[in-house]
Amino acid sequence: MRTSEILNQILEKISPEKNELKTIDKSLKKFLDEIEKRKKKLKINAEIFVGGSYAKKTLIKKDKYDIDIFLRFGKEHRNENISELSKKILKGVEGVSRVHGSRDYFRIKIKENLFFEIVPVIKVKNPKMAENITDLSYSHVKYINKKIKSEKILKDIRITKAFCYANECYGAESYIKGFSGYGLELLIYYYGSFLKFVESIAKSKKKIIIDIEKQHKSRKVIMMDINESKLQSPIILIDPTYKQRNVLAALSEKTFERFKKNCKKFLRNPSAKSFEVKKTDLEKIKKNAERKKYEFILLESKTSRQEGDIAGSKLLKFFNHLEKETERNFEIKNKGFEYNGKNFAECFFVVKKKKEILIKGPFIKDKTNVKKFKAKHKNVFEKKGKLYSKKKIDFNVKEFIEEWKKKNKKKIKDMGVSGLKII
Repeated sequence: MRTSEILNQILEKISPEKNELKTIDKSLKKFLDEIEKRKKKLKINAEIFVGGSYAKKTLIKKDKYDIDIFLRFGKEHRNENISELSKKILKGVEGVSRVHGSRDYFRIKIKENLFFEIVPVIKVKNPKMAENITDLSYSHVKYINKKIKSEKILKDIRITKAFCYANECYGAESYIKGFSGYGLELLIYYYGSFLKFVESIAKSKKKIIIDIEKQHKSRKVIMMDINESKLQSPIILIDPTYKQRNVLAALSEKTFERFKKNCKKFLRNPSAKSFEVKKTDLEKIKKNAERKKYEFILLESKTSRQEGDIAGSKLLKFFNHLEKETERNFEIKNKGFEYNGKNFAECFFVVKKKKEILIKGPFIKDKTNVKKFKAKHKNVFEKKGKLYSKKKIDFNVKEFIEEWKKKNKKKIKDMGVSGLKII
């Protein structure tokens, strides 16, 4: 099957159904009318605008739709708490929950598969006046809608989003460190198509720098003008609406390399499978581990932190720490982490027990600690002026996790994890 036929198939599969769009339109109109009335009654100066993929016509089919609705407050509200003003406007609306962040916003359950996210922003003419990244959202929607008129480009943006989503590269959240939706829209507008984009990524050998509106004179000027902390990503994409901002600052080298590998794989062998979300077959992994005489362990970690980016980041950080601790006594042959978007994550390790480990001790000159080290450890020997001890590993990975959990209760709590259990 030709690549173009595969992409057309994918497009058909990922495009929301007409009845789904009708439902969103109807619910949205009703909700916006209601909010407009409430806002006027309270005499609060705030424009309402719909943002995100829905407003930019780049929405892809999902089990659950989140529609961004922005309350754009006028300058007279600049010194007020606009989250609290939004709360006043939403008072009495059913199904509202507050989401804490750099600026609190609100999530409303409209139907089982439809949610509205009400995001308070400040109306700014100059991007430098933005107090929060969401204050630039209006400019982003305006720019994309002005620049992208071609249905072909809009289709390719949807295809690109589906490709990134399937390959776990979609989302600027800190537990994903991938491509934001706005970032992908700009990239496809710049490259002209999904295929040209993946071809360029597959061939890339150095940091990619893109300045669509040529707001900077050269690559060198970009590297000098923008805050160094925002230049660490493998792609620097200058925001066409604000030249001091790198749209892809959250993109990590690890996520980019995985994405690059998937681009190469797709170009070698174009297939619809590249757009399918890969589900981890734990049973297969477990059987494979048993066949090779390795140990398999499946864990669940919980947090009381807010669902989403905060919870996901805490749980991923904990998983990375636990991996390092496990590596002290075991060779890790396979591993996996999956955050469910709520307040818990599952992770697994496939390990091979080390026969013994080397424990570093103090320098010979340190008489006090030498005495303590010798009292605590057996098989002590000296090497290059330092003491060492060899320790045999006589426990399995399950015993190790249980013992580590008992010894590190405070550390686990301090890391924002409220529970850890073996499944």
